[in-house]
Amino acid sequence: MAEIRTVTTLRTKRDEIIASIRLYERQLEQARADLAHINAAIRIFEASGDAKDMPRYVDVHRLFKRGEPMELCKAALAGGPKTTRELALYVMQAKGLDTDDKVLAKGIGSRLIHALRMQASRGKIVQDGKSRGVSVWRSQINNL
Repeated sequence: MAEIRTVTTLRTKRDEIIASIRLYERQLEQARADLAHINAAIRIFEASGDAKDMPRYVDVHRLFKRGEPMELCKAALAGGPKTTRELALYVMQAKGLDTDDKVLAKGIGSRLIHALRMQASRGKIVQDGKSRGVSVWRSQINNL
């Protein structure tokens, strides 16, 4: 027995509607992703700049002006040798950040390591070895 033309037409129309729904779902997912990006950009531009308003996942590079962490480290080292952890906590305290936030402290400490090594290679500061697995730094001025 042959299919009725009406059933064939309805099945074709059903397949077209299913394809349209899939397309609309993909477009809706893209629109949601675009909306999330726009909302993130709005939060960035509306930020007050206050450290307490920053989310935990903020990029630590954006917390400081160019050269500011090294200036703070040099000020801390003027008082005597310090470990990388102590320098990270000093920088956090100077910027008004939560010094109890271990994740942020580790992130800032990791960023400081590179800057401190570069300063040591230029002869501006001295690495005095390690204490309990953490590098100890001192100012070149204290060496004289």
